[in-house]
Amino acid sequence: MDDSRPTGTDLLRQIVVISTVVFMIIAAMVGTGLFGGTNVRELQGGALDADATVLAPATPAFSIWSVVYVLMIAYTIWQALPGQRARERQRRAGWWIAVTAVLNGAWLLTAQFLTLPLTVLAIVLLLVALGATLRVLVRTPAETWGDRVFMDATVGIHLGWVSLATVANITAWLAAEVVAPMEADTQQLWGVIVLVVVALVGIAIAFGTVGRITPALAMSWGLAWIGVARSSGEPHAPAVATAAFIVAAVIVIAAVGAALRRRAVAATIGD
Repeated sequence: MDDSRPTGTDLLRQIVVISTVVFMIIAAMVGTGLFGGTNVRELQGGALDADATVLAPATPAFSIWSVVYVLMIAYTIWQALPGQRARERQRRAGWWIAVTAVLNGAWLLTAQFLTLPLTVLAIVLLLVALGATLRVLVRTPAETWGDRVFMDATVGIHLGWVSLATVANITAWLAAEVVAPMEADTQQLWGVIVLVVVALVGIAIAFGTVGRITPALAMSWGLAWIGVARSSGEPHAPAVATAAFIVAAVIVIAAVGAALRRRAVAATIGD
């Protein structure tokens, strides 16, 4: 597991990861109003709330952030162990994970104190950083269960959820500040069109990560809650709800298919 002798840069990386994750947790506390600020759902004139657009997930969907934070904290502790210091996988991905922690916290602070368009910029940057991080992890195969849980699963869930959250964030901005109010049928039409694009993105992630299941599960979690919100809450949009449930299933099936394809190729090479 030790690829070489630890260096000062390795120690610095571990410290930076710890510092950025601490920043992320503090920003989360500020963003959720624990320090007296406004809760995220009430920020930006309610544009980020569960009933703001037809593509907003129901409130319970956002509990996945707790999973992301717990996994990020677990990764932070694990990567700080002496045995992880000089590992090549940590050297390649650790800095990227630190960047995602900063951008995660930056989105929450942007939502709390700045403008809705800037939240779009922040979440798009976070999405790009997470995609780059997972690409590094795919190119540097996991060696231990710790790699699979603390790195692959952590980044995968983070990426999957943020992929969907980016769509919801952009839609919230467009609905609040750019596009004129639409009729209910027009909203549903555009909602379904966007979900088709989400399906294509989810399929691309599935095959681009050779069947990593965690991004698909996180995306499907959010999609399922969009379906729940649009079938039982306001704005009521049954066509969007149906599309959301279908896309959730398609993305999971794509990930499973990509994983089976990877195993078949590996078995062929082994033969």
